[in-house]
Amino acid sequence: MSEYIPSPRQWVREQVELYESSGGKEGLTLRDTGLPVIIVTNRGRKTGAVRKTPLMRVTDGKNYILVASQGGAPKHPVWYYNLKADPNVEIRDKENVYKMRVRQVTNPDERARLWKIAVEAYPPYQDYQNKTNRIIPVFIAEPIE
Repeated sequence: MSEYIPSPRQWVREQVELYESSGGKEGLTLRDTGLPVIIVTNRGRKTGAVRKTPLMRVTDGKNYILVASQGGAPKHPVWYYNLKADPNVEIRDKENVYKMRVRQVTNPDERARLWKIAVEAYPPYQDYQNKTNRIIPVFIAEPIE
């Protein structure tokens, strides 16, 4: 396994550390929102290092919907480019860890359906989309059989 490089953002580092050190029993929500998060582990496209990102927990059956919103910032989050370069990820959902493969959803009907689920789970996604000119990317993470 490659070296783990924690996020430069302190709150992200702390959340990942609490989530993982507690075995998925603590740090399960986004800051003070009370809304559940998962930890997505992927490989950095430039460094090859292990990266870990807390994302909102949005599910569609056994699949997870990953929304590259970055709070409606004008640019995609770094993890977007990492997933495009290497679609193999691990998702920690509380005590469970799943090996999954992601794909960016490009079919308009599929994206619209998944976007609706994502916004129901985390309504600020729609505000983020409204404040940026980019189309916020949506990925679907599917179990590796």
